[in-house]
Amino acid sequence: MPAPYQPSLLRLLHALTAVLVGLCWFTGLALHSQFDGRWVRIPLRLPAVIDLHGSLGVVLILVALPFVAYAISLGRGRLRRAANAAPLLALLLSLGSGLLMDEDWPRRAEFRHLAYQLHLTAWLLISAMVLWHLLALLRRGGPALATSIWLPALRPGDGPRQWPSQVQRFFGFQSSSWPSGPSD
Repeated sequence: MPAPYQPSLLRLLHALTAVLVGLCWFTGLALHSQFDGRWVRIPLRLPAVIDLHGSLGVVLILVALPFVAYAISLGRGRLRRAANAAPLLALLLSLGSGLLMDEDWPRRAEFRHLAYQLHLTAWLLISAMVLWHLLALLRRGGPALATSIWLPALRPGDGPRQWPSQVQRFFGFQSSSWPSGPSD
């Protein structure tokens, strides 16, 4: 049986999103532990953790936008599986609630704001949804499917140079009908 293959654009966007979500999750844990600590307190102190978490969140937004666009267009068939759609929804809740927050709330011990509560809820949801996503992948395709998202191999016609034509084909554009830019 051949190894599962994931499209290279999906792999790139998924990998960047996964790494950034992991970093945001970890800095969020450190931030919560350092300033709030109602749920968990670990002996971890990161200098400027609020700024680090916020900066990672901004980078995550910039990566999540094309990832979500890919997911709802080229990858929409994969979203029919709840274990694929749920982590994406948790990510959107996390990003949306994070945008509504004031970075000074933790410093001032203002933990009762709705946006802060939603952000903490999203933090827990992301934890649960990513775990569900991984378990569903392992159940459906075993380690081969779970690791296929990280493999660097490319099939012919699936390199970065072909990404624009893949998007064009999805939206029904022929190569000759795609706007090429201003004409002379």
